[in-house]
Amino acid sequence: MPRIRRLSPGGMLAGVLLVLGAIASVQFGASIAKTVFDRIDPAGLTLLRLAFAAVVMLLIARPRIRTWNRAAWRSILFLGISLAGMNLLFYLALPRIPIAVAVTLELIGPLLLALVQSKRVVDFAWVGLAAVGVGVLGVQSLGGSLDPIGVVLALAAGGCWAAYILASASVGKNVPGVGGLAGALVIATVAVLPFGLMGAIGAVAADPSVLLPAFAIAMLSSAIAYGLEMLALRRVATRVFGIMMAVEPAAAAIFGFLVVGELLTGWDLLALTLVVAASAGVALTAARARPMPPETGQMPLIP
Repeated sequence: MPRIRRLSPGGMLAGVLLVLGAIASVQFGASIAKTVFDRIDPAGLTLLRLAFAAVVMLLIARPRIRTWNRAAWRSILFLGISLAGMNLLFYLALPRIPIAVAVTLELIGPLLLALVQSKRVVDFAWVGLAAVGVGVLGVQSLGGSLDPIGVVLALAAGGCWAAYILASASVGKNVPGVGGLAGALVIATVAVLPFGLMGAIGAVAADPSVLLPAFAIAMLSSAIAYGLEMLALRRVATRVFGIMMAVEPAAAAIFGFLVVGELLTGWDLLALTLVVAASAGVALTAARARPMPPETGQMPLIP
């Protein structure tokens, strides 16, 4: 009979704190991004963000490319394409809908992933509660109070977000440290290049100072956030990680108000309340989770 590894309470707590830190970092960066769309288009900013993050991560990680086998390269490529799609689609949605709304709609990807991976009734209930919150925003789109193109873009970014969760876990298993993340960011930069090159060149030529917020966004929303998430995925199962992402809309609403001055409607707040309640519920049940075998997604701790 295979030996079942138990989840360490300390490891679980550290994983939760890492996820919360990543959430705050990425949403602060997204709020800053929305303030510079009048100086650079979303695709151009996405390219600069990924390029800066890739350079910094390469300097920090110094990945040992020669040690990567075929499985490592395959998982890194998957992660890079996921990062490119998630970032580009999300930034294209931001000028059209509030940040918190975009993040809430984007959650449909991780929620569906959690639903597919879950085998416990209580998790289906929590995911269902969060899905109701996302549905509230969907109804607003049908009523014309939200830009439908922005809604579609955010939902598409959610699909890439689910792929990112799976790809990040795969990279964590196949590549030690954060070298895989550095490689994935390079791939993501190359993938976004055709969409954002002209916009980035034009914006920098017109106003070189746009490089400063672009660098800050890269650090907050890419290098720091993805690094923390990858570390978290070594301590919590991908299913738990995916549902905990429901905290994102609340963080987006806070930073959206503080940085951009975005105000939400009563329906928006109801949707956020539902998904945050679901996140709190899954965090409580995860803390009392039974031992699970490694194949459920639990990743090894960092050496």
